[in-house]
Amino acid sequence: MAQNPTTLMDPPIEDLLDKVDSKFTLVALASRRARQVNSYYNSLGEGIGVVVPPQVASASGKPLSIAFEEVAEGKATYSRPDPEEIAAAEAAEAAALALIEGAVELAVEEAVAEAIAADKDETTD
Repeated sequence: MAQNPTTLMDPPIEDLLDKVDSKFTLVALASRRARQVNSYYNSLGEGIGVVVPPQVASASGKPLSIAFEEVAEGKATYSRPDPEEIAAAEAAEAAALALIEGAVELAVEEAVAEAIAADKDETTD
């Protein structure tokens, strides 16, 4: 009759690790959700309802404990982006940046040409 040792952590880390693919994912997911819960509590009096409130009834009022309970109950989840989507987004960003750089270069060349023309007009007068 194996009995789980009692820990200070509820829900147990083992249960939480079953919901995610690694410890690092658990840390990132729980910390992001804890920040959102904290932001929700900080903005309560402002009437801004932008952040999602806690999704579990928790005995603890601490944001990280609430986040861990949400992960354990499957209320806080994550998804990994597809590598092809990342590559496509990076390519689009690089193309947009090149377009912006080209436009800036053209604008600078035009401004320099106008300044030279204005300077020539002043010297000929």
